[in-house]
Amino acid sequence: MYDYLVVGAGLFGAVFAREMTDRGKKCLVIDKRPHIGGNCYTEQTEGINVHKYGAHIFHTSDSEIWNYVNKYAEFNNFINSPLAVYKGQIYNLPFNMNTFSKMWGIKTPSEAKKIISEQILHSGISSPNNLEEKAISLVGTDIYEKLIKGYTEKQWGRKCKDLPAFIIDRIPIRFTYDNNYFNDIYQGVPIGGYSVIFDKLLDGIEVLLNTDYKQIEKSVDALKTVYSGPIDEYFDYCYGELEYRCVRFEEEILCCENYQGNAVVNYTSSDIPYTRIIEHKHFEYGTQKTTVISREYPAEWHKGMDPYYPVNDKKNMALYSKYRELSALHPDVIFGGRLGRYEYLDMDKVIRAALDAVRDEETGSQEV
Repeated sequence: MYDYLVVGAGLFGAVFAREMTDRGKKCLVIDKRPHIGGNCYTEQTEGINVHKYGAHIFHTSDSEIWNYVNKYAEFNNFINSPLAVYKGQIYNLPFNMNTFSKMWGIKTPSEAKKIISEQILHSGISSPNNLEEKAISLVGTDIYEKLIKGYTEKQWGRKCKDLPAFIIDRIPIRFTYDNNYFNDIYQGVPIGGYSVIFDKLLDGIEVLLNTDYKQIEKSVDALKTVYSGPIDEYFDYCYGELEYRCVRFEEEILCCENYQGNAVVNYTSSDIPYTRIIEHKHFEYGTQKTTVISREYPAEWHKGMDPYYPVNDKKNMALYSKYRELSALHPDVIFGGRLGRYEYLDMDKVIRAALDAVRDEETGSQEV
């Protein structure tokens, strides 16, 4: 008998299991992959901690969450300052004065604002209805055409005109010479990789890997299930399939000390099939004689593939709302994580949601 069957050994499941175990509850954690850590999983190659499922830079302005993760690993002072390559030209991200200076040969914020304002006015967009219109209404046509359009359409497999406007809200814009992508107070990468965190989170907890929930759900006796897999899969796709995006990673070991000089370089033109190249050693200031890079190729999700990003357009959100209503009829199941909530969540938000779920459980127990 278990108090909780935790499906998924990613951040939501691992944090929930740790907290409940520390409160005297008995948890069984399962994961269909051969490792713990979910998409945050890191693995050593050539002495380099490789982010196997894409770049993960921890950032938050929530001091409670920052203190929480620092209990399980020491973080370095890595600052995410990605670059973008378009037609052989290199631009700084996020969009800032370095970007605008390279794009237009200007120096001051007033010059940049003038050019952007003129382009926005010329576009005639007053009330954006989709991602393309929203992007142009924020940064004008030059930045959109060179640094947003191709990358975004590769990432989502859809025209920008067919994507919801809110997706572009995640991209910061500033009129200073500041290449720090995030505005959060705290930022860094765990020294030794994210696997250090998960090893400690799940220390002393029973874990079964290479284990699919559907294969064991009837054989495990648990009071409650904590489910961080796809919510539509849990309900056997009874209302239909939600849409996701996948990523294929092409990893390569190179016999050089430094391939691209930066951890993250985006490729924003549509003629290049991958969206970005990650050079993993730069996350931890590596000095190894070799280097490891990963090219990221977005793809449409199909059953049997690992889903990465929910496609939160109107059609999918309407479908998700039906699954959400159905989940309310199952009080013995806690849905969490990106897939369980069908929401693109940063790591700190996933941890916060897991801690909130633990507190809800405690409150519910006290009420009973």
